[in-house]
Amino acid sequence: MLRFITCGSVDDGKSTLIGRLLYDAKMIFDDQLTSLISDSNRVGTQGQEIAFALLVDGLAAEREQGITIDVAYRYFATDKRKFIVADTPGHEQYTRNMVTGASTANLAVILVDARKGVLTQTRRHSYLTHLIGIRHLVLAVTKMDLVDYDEAVFDQIAADYRAFAESIGIGRVAAIPVSGFKGDNIATLSKNMPWYGGPTLLGYLETVELDEEADRTRPFRMPVQCVNRPNLYFRGFSGMIASGSVSAGDEVRVLPSGRTTTVARIVTFDGDLPIAIAGQSVTLTLADEVDCSRGDVIAIADAPPQVADRFEATIVWMADEPMIPGRAYWLKLATQSVSATIRPPKYQVNVNTMEHLAAKTFDLNAIGVAEVATDRPIVFEPYTDGRTLGGFILIDKLTNATVAAGMLNFSLRRAQNVHWQALDISRKAHADVKNQKPAVLWFTGLSGAGKSTIANLVEKKLHRMNRHTFLLDGDNVRHGLNRDLGFTEADRIENIRRVGEVAKLMADAGLIVITAFISPFAAERELVRAMLPEGEFFEIHIDTPLADAEARDVKGLYKKARAGELRNFTGIDSPYEPPTKPELRIDTTAMTPVEAADHIVDMLLDSAA
Repeated sequence: MLRFITCGSVDDGKSTLIGRLLYDAKMIFDDQLTSLISDSNRVGTQGQEIAFALLVDGLAAEREQGITIDVAYRYFATDKRKFIVADTPGHEQYTRNMVTGASTANLAVILVDARKGVLTQTRRHSYLTHLIGIRHLVLAVTKMDLVDYDEAVFDQIAADYRAFAESIGIGRVAAIPVSGFKGDNIATLSKNMPWYGGPTLLGYLETVELDEEADRTRPFRMPVQCVNRPNLYFRGFSGMIASGSVSAGDEVRVLPSGRTTTVARIVTFDGDLPIAIAGQSVTLTLADEVDCSRGDVIAIADAPPQVADRFEATIVWMADEPMIPGRAYWLKLATQSVSATIRPPKYQVNVNTMEHLAAKTFDLNAIGVAEVATDRPIVFEPYTDGRTLGGFILIDKLTNATVAAGMLNFSLRRAQNVHWQALDISRKAHADVKNQKPAVLWFTGLSGAGKSTIANLVEKKLHRMNRHTFLLDGDNVRHGLNRDLGFTEADRIENIRRVGEVAKLMADAGLIVITAFISPFAAERELVRAMLPEGEFFEIHIDTPLADAEARDVKGLYKKARAGELRNFTGIDSPYEPPTKPELRIDTTAMTPVEAADHIVDMLLDSAA
């Protein structure tokens, strides 16, 4: 099986090339051909000729505009090999779709229009295919019929492309002159180009040698997809073997815990196997009762992958909204899902010159390098050693949209050298000596809503009840801990992250922590919630209409914001995302600050009962 993609710039003839491949490989049924001829006459762009691109351009918008938007997969076979081809879009705005198609490919066909030569998007797609780890590249110089099959044109394009390919580390490139429309050098050698002595495109695809043994010769790794427990007498760990091979009796290590054991059985639906290799889905039973669950990795004991929580990664940003440094995203790598934050980029890559450019964020289709921090250690390998444990995606926590794809380069040294120190006095011991349950009361709301006033009343009431508390106020914290931060979206996120870490430490000390911050973004409030044990974080929405908060304007901030003197002010030119399911909502138009404080304290005491 050969998985390959076609990519390149807009209108380079990718869909036409695939359509011709299917036609010449006799993979089009009579009814499909009849429909294709009808569609060609109705919406085709080739006059009375068959528009082969319509075989893969299935979306209405694609047919209307004559372009590819989404990734289209087609399956076909010849006598020598089976194929899965992904037709990827050429427009820069759909680069994310191209990355999706390339993620599982073994080979890439880079198309270049003979009339236009090597373009920016050609370089971008070539760089991405190299970055993703595709080792086999074919340069298909298309539309040779439109340049009268000129050998000099082909030679110049091939030389230009090879010079670029060598500059980014691509070694061998097979260059083939073709015409998808006319069928030249697609399945049969063209009489119009007697000067070309190489294989046809289909002939090359049928005979290219894939490194199928590479994954099988690497050390054994299997990410655990699920724990198989059909009854009391069987407990197995199911997953697809990412690399290497495993036999019954092999010593293995379960990561990230590091526990070692041996493989007792290799179970499949068709019966037990003596040995299993990369690409097979199996269930392993282990000789010892070890803690192992989804997200763990079973690996060969003497050559396990690494475990870390700080990395350098190459990131391809795929979202319309720019990356926000410090914001928490879901990171999915193999079967592992963790919360991760991205530091400000080290640099962004200019795909035309390969320059490293300074950048504060990543915009749509940007490619660059940044540090990634996860909330707990994950099992990984550098992407160059293995795609399965080296490639990841980032997901927006609110929308569940995939915003980026990434490749881990290496773990940072501090991730390997900084370890948790075991302490004898536990957080429970700290709480017991204070005779209270730790908690974080997180007040959120617009400026002027009354957060600080109500928080101060709550602390006074708890203090009279001999509770051990501490109040973290937004303005006070910015005089010290966060004095280096401004009010941009990234700085606000970092502000809340730091406060969350401080609140967590105080809760570990057994305190009831009260925080009064606008904290406008839901993702950051959820980040703080995830830092604490379940039941210790209380999100309290001090709900005040914008008009009422602006009418109070005790500090004169709304007036400055309306006058354009204060930028990024919440409620005016920066959004506030109200909680959807807070533990408590305080309507300040319906109760006084004293009543609100009583209400909050009652809720806290009830939760501790």
